[in-house]
Amino acid sequence: MSSSTTAIILAAAILLLSFTFSSASNHPQPFKKIYAFGDSYTDTGNTASGTGPNAFVHVSNLPYGRTFFHRPTNRYSDGRLVIDFVTESLSLPYLPPYLDDKANTSNGINYAVAGSTAIRHQFFVKNNLTFDITPQSLQTQLAWFNKTLQAQQCKSAISTPNECMEVFRDALVWVGEIGANDYAYTLGSTVSGDTIQRGAIRSVTGFIEALLEKGAKYVVVQGLPTTGCLTLAMYLSPETDRDDIGCVATVNNQSYIHNTILQTNIDMLRKKYPNAIIVYADYWNAYHYIVKNAPKLGFHELYKVCCGSSGGPYNFDVLATCGSQNSSSCQDPSQYINWDGVHLTEAMYKVVSELFLRGPYANPPFEDLLKRKENSG
Repeated sequence: MSSSTTAIILAAAILLLSFTFSSASNHPQPFKKIYAFGDSYTDTGNTASGTGPNAFVHVSNLPYGRTFFHRPTNRYSDGRLVIDFVTESLSLPYLPPYLDDKANTSNGINYAVAGSTAIRHQFFVKNNLTFDITPQSLQTQLAWFNKTLQAQQCKSAISTPNECMEVFRDALVWVGEIGANDYAYTLGSTVSGDTIQRGAIRSVTGFIEALLEKGAKYVVVQGLPTTGCLTLAMYLSPETDRDDIGCVATVNNQSYIHNTILQTNIDMLRKKYPNAIIVYADYWNAYHYIVKNAPKLGFHELYKVCCGSSGGPYNFDVLATCGSQNSSSCQDPSQYINWDGVHLTEAMYKVVSELFLRGPYANPPFEDLLKRKENSG
């Protein structure tokens, strides 16, 4: 079978997934709650305008949220994120942000923070990296999660086995992509990419192991996307630095190597914790596939932002980003991959989620995790 035929079949399968998702309510719920972590790709409201990442400080303004919620929800998109489609597929309500102390948390909590890093914030302060204005890191999110567990009498799987077993029996742990900010914040500095790579991967690996030590049984870990395809990367790089899909070659290669090492570490954790199942969600190759097959999937703008300013090839100005007074948004976001220059459209997040949940870009397949959960009772 030729690669083009395979691509057409896969694209057709993706278009049918909406029916599959809508039928999920006909089946017993495999999970009763989700605990999610990550950065702005997963954050459902732990940040707001003025508290989020530098340059993207208007998330509480329209047109953020316009497509699905019809109002800003402090999600960095025009609508739903990957984690929202995950909750829908599992017949669960959307996850409330941890910092909303009035929310109903019976079906899980989202600890992800826009602008968050894998490496501790103090590292960036120490190195005078002023792009990082977000004090939260993965360690912050772990501390928040520990408070949640302690409230349920779960301190560790060893010291309080029964309580922790009860917490994690019906819980899916979703570790959204994290680490892209670490690389971005060191742009133009003397801190090397290798230093960030070592620190970020060590932090993510340690974070996953901490979750497993506490008793997590069903874990999904997203790798980094093709960050060289984001409008901001295209905007800042020379046109000579391009790869086979027209994105920034050096940046995409950096993310690819990061993911390769992370997967090796995940394999080691699988051997160390054989009673847990850890799914690697391959964001890099899923994004790469979408760009190569964009027209079949309904995308006609691969690099240009839907919401931005200044026109030009990318409609992007880092000094007048989405939601600011001088910005505007396109008529049909579903034709765009990039929403505001760093974050993606709801349409893109939907296809990515489908490739994770029902497609070939999860290892082992997400359906295997569901089957194991069903068989465990």
